[in-house]
Amino acid sequence: MMRLDFSKKTMQDFERDAEVVHATRERSFWRFMLADRRAVFATSVLILITVACIFAFLSPYDPNALSVQDKLMPPNSSHWFGTDDHGRDYLTRVLYGGRVSLLVGVFAMMIAVVVGTLAGTVSGYFGGFIDNMVMRFLDIFMSIPSFFLLMILNAYLKPGISNIIIIIGLLSWMEVARIVRAETLTLKEREFILYSKSSGGGFFHIMFKHIIPNAMPSIVVAASLNVATAILTESALSFLGLGVQQPNASWGSMLNNAQGYVGEATYLALFPGLLILMTILSFNVLGDVLRKGLSRRY
Repeated sequence: MMRLDFSKKTMQDFERDAEVVHATRERSFWRFMLADRRAVFATSVLILITVACIFAFLSPYDPNALSVQDKLMPPNSSHWFGTDDHGRDYLTRVLYGGRVSLLVGVFAMMIAVVVGTLAGTVSGYFGGFIDNMVMRFLDIFMSIPSFFLLMILNAYLKPGISNIIIIIGLLSWMEVARIVRAETLTLKEREFILYSKSSGGGFFHIMFKHIIPNAMPSIVVAASLNVATAILTESALSFLGLGVQQPNASWGSMLNNAQGYVGEATYLALFPGLLILMTILSFNVLGDVLRKGLSRRY
């Protein structure tokens, strides 16, 4: 069995080594990201969409105000995206709907990342029986179509944005856990972590001081892809009438409402569909570039 010789280094030396490794890898990683045009473009698109949705309240129109005499007006100077079947300004509805879709995506991602990071770290760090149990649990749940589980759970719970966020988040953490577990298995054999353990460092100290900071780029990759998946899932649920309910809007529920007017008002499906496409594509492109940057980092 290999014997570790730490006699020539102090705890401060190993802590400093860990910080240098982490800082060097981070600088290289983010330099690569800033130099990639696709990443910059995708980030710019996401910032533009997010800012527009956040400041939707600046619109002079109420997103839920009915105006029957103005229904199904095509895009014009007064209503840039036209109006829907109830005369509501469609641009305002799209922006408020984007708020809901982005909110669901971001908060579901946060739940998935927190649960997945904790589960993956525990599994990889302790190994043995705990690791085996966690991985078998993941195998079972990942073998069941997640959308099928979502539909079942959503049918038994009261419709609402908070329930949708919780359901999607709690069914999306498995892949994050796998990624963090793999990082933990590699990191726990590093010299500075072995020294920290031999010096009495506890699990939570090692997790927050060493494992999570060094695994952060991998977690960021998983998070970016998770947001896209959550937005797409919410849109699909709302499109089927199982997600956001009227009069509230989301991009998916707006597509659901547009089904009956595809022939006479194509724009009702075009604008929310285009924004779903742009948002998900941007997150996926960003995730792909992040993944490549992560592979270069090693």
